[in-house]
Amino acid sequence: MDDTLKRLLDVEMHAERLAQQAETEQGRIVDQAMAEARAEQARFTARIPELRQGFIAKAGARAEQSIAELRRRYDERHIALRNQAEEREHEALEAAFQVLIDLRR
Repeated sequence: MDDTLKRLLDVEMHAERLAQQAETEQGRIVDQAMAEARAEQARFTARIPELRQGFIAKAGARAEQSIAELRRRYDERHIALRNQAEEREHEALEAAFQVLIDLRR
């Protein structure tokens, strides 16, 4: 019986050591994961100005493209209106002369 108790105590002590080793390993893994997360956060924080600058550059390029498109459409509309005005100029002059002739009668 003493042998059995001794073996049980030995097994229990071995199990206790394994549990302590597992807890130590778990703590080490958690500490390592936390350190990696802090390092990743620091890398991201360091890149924020670069990311912001890229975003601003892209937004500026899109704004310039929109402005160019608006100018192109404005120029097209301006030309179309100028052409219409020139086309109707003769009609307007004829109508004005007709009004003047009618007033003289």
